[in-house]
Amino acid sequence: MIEGSLLSHLVELRTRTIRILGVIMLGFLPCAFFARELYTLLAQPLLEKLPQGGQMIATDVATPFFVPMKVALMVAFVLTLPHTLYQIWAFVAPGLYAHERRLAVPLVVGSSLLFFSGMAFAYFAALPLVFEFITYFAPEGVAVMTDIGNYLSFVLSMFLAFGITFEVPVFVIILVRTGVITIEKLKEIRPYVIVSAFVIAAIFTPPDVISQFMLAVPLCLLYELGIIVATIIASKDSAAVQSATSSEQSEQNSKE
Repeated sequence: MIEGSLLSHLVELRTRTIRILGVIMLGFLPCAFFARELYTLLAQPLLEKLPQGGQMIATDVATPFFVPMKVALMVAFVLTLPHTLYQIWAFVAPGLYAHERRLAVPLVVGSSLLFFSGMAFAYFAALPLVFEFITYFAPEGVAVMTDIGNYLSFVLSMFLAFGITFEVPVFVIILVRTGVITIEKLKEIRPYVIVSAFVIAAIFTPPDVISQFMLAVPLCLLYELGIIVATIIASKDSAAVQSATSSEQSEQNSKE
């Protein structure tokens, strides 16, 4: 009986994985047609900061083809992410309790929006300042000509760093809801979190003060936001428990 149940879960997992990959490939086809334009858009924060006539270079033979295709695949993944999350949700939802399903949907939607917000913050705010800082300190006579593959790796690492950073409120809420840590303890360790934020920023960002501050400061602010939201949720849960307890007591009194 257990083997049959496990086999059915594996079959469902395979089916939903195929659906996810199929939709991503369908999204990749139109994105691949505009791969050059997508890469130009991605490179805009650096291109705007280069001196007049500055450009990027490709040092490998196949780089001009494969790098834009990677960007197209990344865009297709982002565009089809709602479908991917739905497939994951449809797979795990039957095994969750009712209260877990009610919490899971807002967390999935919220975490997706926060991750996209982190990427947008990196693209529109962090990257232009970082590239302006770097190009400003380039010595005279030195042409800043970045390889397009190295640029893509750099930008993806920045997107990932800022996207995960913007997930801090979700992490805080999950830790509080699962009982791993209390809100009082979160407030108590606040100084250590601030120090850790700057250490993390120093590790995952370029060696310049601007990008480190632009990652560390939002991390601290989002940590505070997570505490506030977790406190609101906890107060609502306690109010619901008190309401349920009072209704049970009133029912018992009416029976007596």
